[in-house]
Amino acid sequence: MAVLGQIRQRSFFLILVIGLALFAFVISGVFTNSIDDSSPSDPVVVVNDKEIDIELFRFNVEQTERNYNYSTLQAVSAVWDQTVRNTILNQEFEILGIDAGKAQLEEIISSNNAFLNDSRFLNESGFFDFGLFTNFILSMKTNNPEGYENWKSQEANLVAMAKEKIYLDLIRSSAGFTNYEGESAYHIENDQVSIEYIQLPYSLIPDSLITISDKEIRNYINENSKKFKRDPSRSIRYVLFTEEASDQDIQDQRNYLESIIDDKIIYNDVSKLNDTIIGLKKVSNIYDFIEEHSSTSFDSIYKPKGQLSSEYAEILFNLNKNEVFGPYSDEGSLKLSKMLDRKKGGSIRASHILVAYKDASRASSSITRNKSEAKLKANNLFKRIRRNPKLFEELVKDNSDGPSNVLEGDLGFFQEGYMAKELYDFANKNRIGKIGLVETEFGFHIVKIKEKEDLVLIAEINQPIIPSDFTSSEIFKSATTFEMETVKADDKNFNKIAESKNLLIKSVDNVNLLDDKLPGLPEQRQLVQWSFDSSTKVGDIKKFNISSGGYVVAQVTKSRDKKIADIEEVRLSVFEELKNYKKAELLKNKFSKNSSLEELSEQSKSEIQTASALTQLNAVLAGAGKESYVVGAAFSLEVNETSDLIEGSNGLYKIKLIGKVVADELASYTAYSNSLRIAENSRISTAVFEALKSSSEIEDNRSLYY
Repeated sequence: MAVLGQIRQRSFFLILVIGLALFAFVISGVFTNSIDDSSPSDPVVVVNDKEIDIELFRFNVEQTERNYNYSTLQAVSAVWDQTVRNTILNQEFEILGIDAGKAQLEEIISSNNAFLNDSRFLNESGFFDFGLFTNFILSMKTNNPEGYENWKSQEANLVAMAKEKIYLDLIRSSAGFTNYEGESAYHIENDQVSIEYIQLPYSLIPDSLITISDKEIRNYINENSKKFKRDPSRSIRYVLFTEEASDQDIQDQRNYLESIIDDKIIYNDVSKLNDTIIGLKKVSNIYDFIEEHSSTSFDSIYKPKGQLSSEYAEILFNLNKNEVFGPYSDEGSLKLSKMLDRKKGGSIRASHILVAYKDASRASSSITRNKSEAKLKANNLFKRIRRNPKLFEELVKDNSDGPSNVLEGDLGFFQEGYMAKELYDFANKNRIGKIGLVETEFGFHIVKIKEKEDLVLIAEINQPIIPSDFTSSEIFKSATTFEMETVKADDKNFNKIAESKNLLIKSVDNVNLLDDKLPGLPEQRQLVQWSFDSSTKVGDIKKFNISSGGYVVAQVTKSRDKKIADIEEVRLSVFEELKNYKKAELLKNKFSKNSSLEELSEQSKSEIQTASALTQLNAVLAGAGKESYVVGAAFSLEVNETSDLIEGSNGLYKIKLIGKVVADELASYTAYSNSLRIAENSRISTAVFEALKSSSEIEDNRSLYY
């Protein structure tokens, strides 16, 4: 009856929430343009009319996710890049008639460490034998058909690698450098100039004198369109409705935990008698009690103080047996803790010197002594240490065969079951500071007990702090109401309605087509897909669930589908470039008549500066920064010749060459030619593919499927 009464009391609220949910579902199709649920039929990628099957693409994505622990979109990106690369290169191989035979495959396999180090393919001399490898593959065809099919897939990858190597080797063979090119590289690196110069910084002209029209900015963008290429993007603003427990929710959870600490008497309507419900303090079956009341199972492991909750470790560690502490808040949960047991000195820290012998467990292959010799050595060391315990740390490094010898033999803290039984038993039974000789399966140990700590067994009831059903419903109602009001209102009233409800508005610019994480909004792929859907318009609004709990109501505020940036996106950067260009013209008009540095210095009130030992690779002028063009111009002057005004990155420059040092000629420039060739060869594989990719027609439909 009490339950029915509660349902009746809340029936109006439940009807209201259900009604809002249904209405929100209806209006989402009326007032917003929902995404078409029909499955796409386009190929995931088309490269020069070659269509890539979506099923194969999905299989490769799943494999990549599993093998590399990637997120879905990370895997999609990796597979897409590799698919495009393979397709473009295979098209080139087909055009050029490039194929890989047995010799090329053998070369690839014979340089793969995975095969070279496989004992099955090594001959009697310990070297890789391609014949043994081939026989193994042939036998696998009969004895292990599934393994053979896997090999065929791997073989296809190796053939592709062999083809690519042939292709790149052909290109690299044409990338030679002449002795003349080597000589030029040598002089570029080593020839030096010294100059006198005057810098006329652009800041000499006040910004207030410069006016730049939108037409000038637009013309600059069009003339430099490659520089301003961009992918389609969206801007959105949103309001977040996070599902968080209210203060009342937390208090209710706290009250519940407090109610199960002590025994309580409850009247039983059926038996007409009082029932005693055993609380945490006196319960005997702790396992079942925790299973009933906690979100985590009973942990029967004894722990040292350092493994307890850092904030409450001191309190928990010092509880008396059967004493209960809590409720307390820790790592997003409310907890109760009960001390069940304590092991005095159960966590032990010790150091040891291990004297191993041949055939002992985990003994290094370099150890040749037998068991008797090891025992004799251990006894001798033990006697020396017993006479002078301070020798222990000195003898560890040169005498211990264990990996802890670099730590002065320190084994750290250990418990029963985590150390060889003989060693643990010795350490457990003896006092701190005791040194003894113990034999285990690993050899002979001289053991020194350093520290002991108690271990405690604590039962923990853990309840994550979560919103109640009522709070979750209220949050849903708030999000749905806000969505309904903003959808029905003018699309410019999103901010106004949010502010009237004291809701925080956040904006995100330049959302890209394949983004799945937005600032403050992880895992919002569905939102991004909606914002790019062809039916979604600027001003559209939609509510989305948040994986961590709650909702986000988002509005598309800007849509950028052009391949060239708009004026407003790049206005500031273009303005700076055009501003400096106009300032350069004004400076030229004012100072170009000065033929000498002295005249220019007098008119501009600027000092003549000197820069020495400049090279074409080291073109930094003190106080002015890197000015490659200016220094390059100096190399074209004759000694004592003065230049006209030169436009640099940071101003105009007038320079006078006061010295030039041409590096001594070398007998041979082969080393420089080879250096150029090596650098070029390392660049070719990337540069060639980028060149092929830029000239290919690629249709990217990833966003239809992911």
